[in-house]
This record gives sequence, structure tokens and C-alpha cells, in this order.
Amino acid sequence: MGKKRDRRLTSGSGRHKGRTESPAQRQKPLHKDHRLLYLFIIFFIICSSVSVLLYRTKFISSRTANPNPKFLNLYQRGLVKDDINYQEILTEHSKVSESASLRQFPNPVLAYSTPWNNRGYYLAKSFNSKFTHLSPIWYDLKRKHNADVKWIQELRRSGDAKVLPRVALEASPKELLKKKKQREKAIDLIVAECKEMGYDGIVLESWSRWIAYGVLHNSDMRSKVLLFIREPGRALHSIQSERNAKQLLEFLYVIGRPHSAKLQADDFGPEDLQSSSDAVDGFSLMTYDFSSPHNPGPNAPLEWIKAVLQLLTMTKGNGNLAHKIFLAAVGGAIIGRDYLSLLAKHRPALQWEKRSGEHYFFYLDDENIKHAVFYPSLMSISMRLEEAKSWGAGISIWEIGQGLDNFFDLL
Repeated sequence: MGKKRDRRLTSGSGRHKGRTESPAQRQKPLHKDHRLLYLFIIFFIICSSVSVLLYRTKFISSRTANPNPKFLNLYQRGLVKDDINYQEILTEHSKVSESASLRQFPNPVLAYSTPWNNRGYYLAKSFNSKFTHLSPIWYDLKRKHNADVKWIQELRRSGDAKVLPRVALEASPKELLKKKKQREKAIDLIVAECKEMGYDGIVLESWSRWIAYGVLHNSDMRSKVLLFIREPGRALHSIQSERNAKQLLEFLYVIGRPHSAKLQADDFGPEDLQSSSDAVDGFSLMTYDFSSPHNPGPNAPLEWIKAVLQLLTMTKGNGNLAHKIFLAAVGGAIIGRDYLSLLAKHRPALQWEKRSGEHYFFYLDDENIKHAVFYPSLMSISMRLEEAKSWGAGISIWEIGQGLDNFFDLL
């Protein structure tokens, strides 16, 4: 605008051709109307600036000083800590942030839901955006269990999580592994069901069955086991997803954790991970069973989780496969409502075990028998999420109906 004004005044002064004037004489004073216009513009700019400043001071600073707790995450509310008490858990467990639909954990999240705990189905819909993969426990290779078409449709309307039902191997593994036609029939059944139901793939669980049948100690049978793991993956990878033609069906495989640094024949080890990784999109690693109800203790000590991951990725090149592992972050024998009932009844003092990175408490039952309870907390879950992120790994949750609502704010 300044340049335009200079040109206008110069061209105007050229109208008086017969006069010789100094530069100072040519710069005429501004017209009165022009002065009023400029004063008005300056006044408008100053008022606008003051208004913006007042708004920022009055409203933004007040919102910062007194933020709406509905929009604060668990960290901002100071709830993710090792020093917790039962009252806090009873008060806060059902409170979920208004921004709960936003994902906090950047890596894949696989969540299992079971027919014997319908709450998991409800939570899968409510927190759909928190998951990348949902796996209902519906199938084995012999029969179908409770496949719920309406639930799948509701999931698809509420988010983008992929549905990959878990298929458990219940058939005799020797028949399946030795006979090629049996293997092909099993794979055809899986593929046909995925097409009919519009699934995004499957999660296969068979390793634990092969351990139970004792087939992994035979080297020839073990080779057939690894071959069978690869075959469904290759078959599913040849089929386009019904929901997205640019994506192929996925194949996830459930693996148990090695029982010691010295691998046994029935352990799924680093070489097995490497040999099957080209046909498997992800490995659901069950790292929540360090203890048992008969031998109570931590669910999944943090150092133990690190050791398991190190063991599985110790083969050269396997470090790059950590991103295919779904690390079990939550799991256990006690479900949320039972845990809350114990807290309300016994009002225990919760303790933090630094070595395992878990909370626990003791209580006496009606027969005066002492019990120890280890159950996930916001702090223990947060630490495992950070560990998974440091490896580039995803997480798996067995099963989502067992947890507390505010756990999902961490995901």
C-alpha cells in the first residue's frame, strides 16, 4: 500500500508542468478526510489487538489454570503413579476422558474378546478406535462358536479396527500334519469362512496344542509344524480384503514365551520366528503368565518381558522383527469386577513391587487364609506400553472384558 500511495502522489504533482518546486514543496499535506480515514484504521487495529489480548488473558489463561477434567488424560490428572490406594481405584476406574477416542499408543493393538465375558464385546465397540485388531474367540477347526454378525456390523460402523477371529487347533495334530489333504482342507475352511463372513484375516492358535500332544520333540514333525504355520498365511495373503481392495487378508499367530534362556524343543524360539515371519503378519506373544493361581506372584515382571523379547530377537536379523510382535500387556485370572469387590470389601493397602513393576495387596478370606493379589494398574500398564514402544512392538490384551474402563485411556 505504501508503494501505491507514493506513485499516486508523484503522478498527481506532474499536473502543474510550468512550476519548479523543491521536493519539500511537492509533498502536500494530507487531505482532512484522508487523515480521518488513517486515524480510524489505526484506531481499529489497536482495538482489535486489545480485544485479542483481553480474550487470550481472560479465557485461554483461565482454561489453562482451570482445565476441564473431562478432557485431561490420566497423566495430567496424576493417576499414573506407584503410590495409589484402593479409594482412588474405586472412585476413578469407570471415569474415561472425553478424548478417549484419540489413540495414545502409536503401534498396533490386538484385543481378544470371549463369549464367556460379554463385557468384552461392549468395550470393543466403545473403544473401537483404540484397537487396530479385534479377535473374538469363536472358532476351532472342528466347529464354529457364536459368530455374531450383528456385532461385526456395529464394529464396522463405529471404527476401523480389523476383525480377525481366533481359530484354535482342536483336531489331532498328527493327522493334520502328516496328511497334505487334511492340511489343505483345513486351510480351505479358514479361507472360505473369511470370505463368507467378511473377516480381515484370522489369529491361529496351535502351538500350545502341539505341545500338549508332544509332537514338537520329533524333528520331522517339528518341520511339518513350521510348514503348516506358513501355509495359511500364504493362502490368506493371496486374497483381497472385502473392506479394502488395496489390502490383503492378514494372518496372526499365537506363540508362547520361551521358558528359559536354554531353549527346549517345544519352545517357539528365534529361529522359528525368523523362518515363519515372511508368511505371518504378527505374533501374539503371551507374556502374562509368569505366575499362576496356585503359585501367586507378578503377572508379567518387566525385566522378564525384556528377557523374553531379547531371547526371541537374538538371532541375527531378528531385531527387525520386533515390530511384528504383539506383546501381551494385560492379562490374568481375576476379572475387573472381582478385583473391585475385593478392594471394596477388604480395603487393602496396595504395595508397589519395583522389581516386577506391578501393584499387589494381601487379604484374609472368611476362613482366615491369606491371599496375594496381583492385578494390572495404570502404572504397570504404562510401563509395559513404554517398553513395547522402545522395541517398536505392538501389544495384545487378553482379554478386554477383564480390565477396568480407565485402562483404555492409556492406549
